[in-house]
Amino acid sequence: MTDYNGIARLLSDRPTDAVSLDWLKKAHDAQLTLCTALEEIADSLPANVNRQKCIYAAKSLIPLVNGVHRYEEEAVFPLLERRNSSDGELASSIARLKFEHVEDECFAEELTDTLTRLGSGDGTVNAEAAGYMLRGFFESIRRHIAFEQQFMLRGDRLAS
Repeated sequence: MTDYNGIARLLSDRPTDAVSLDWLKKAHDAQLTLCTALEEIADSLPANVNRQKCIYAAKSLIPLVNGVHRYEEEAVFPLLERRNSSDGELASSIARLKFEHVEDECFAEELTDTLTRLGSGDGTVNAEAAGYMLRGFFESIRRHIAFEQQFMLRGDRLAS
C-alpha cells in the first residue's frame, strides 16, 4: 500500500503552473493502490483485520482524494473546457465528475471514521456494513478513474 508519507510527497509535488498528465497518472495510480488496500481490508473482515493497514488507509484517504479532486477541478477540467469549448458532451461529463467528487469526498469522511475505528480495534464496528461501505467506495473510485482515463484524458481532447 502507498504509505502516508508517499502520498504527502505526491501531493506536495502537485504542479501549480501547468497541467501534468504524468502527475495525474501517478495520483490515479496512488488512488488505485489505495483501492486495492481497501479491498484487502474488506476481504479481511470480520476476523482478520490488519489494524495498521486500516490506520494508514484512514490517514491517506481524505488527503489523497481531496488533493486529486482539487487538481482536476483547478487545472485539468478548465484546460479541457478551454480546448473543447463547443463540446456539450464534455461539459456535461465534467459537471457529473464534479458532482461525483463531492459525493466521494463525503463518503471518504465517513469511511475514514470507520477505518480509524477498525484500526483501533473498536469492537462496535459492524463488519458487514464496513465491508459494504469499503466496496462501494473503492468501486466508485475505480469507475471514476476509468472514465476519466478513457473519455476525459484522451489525446484528442487535450491537444492544443
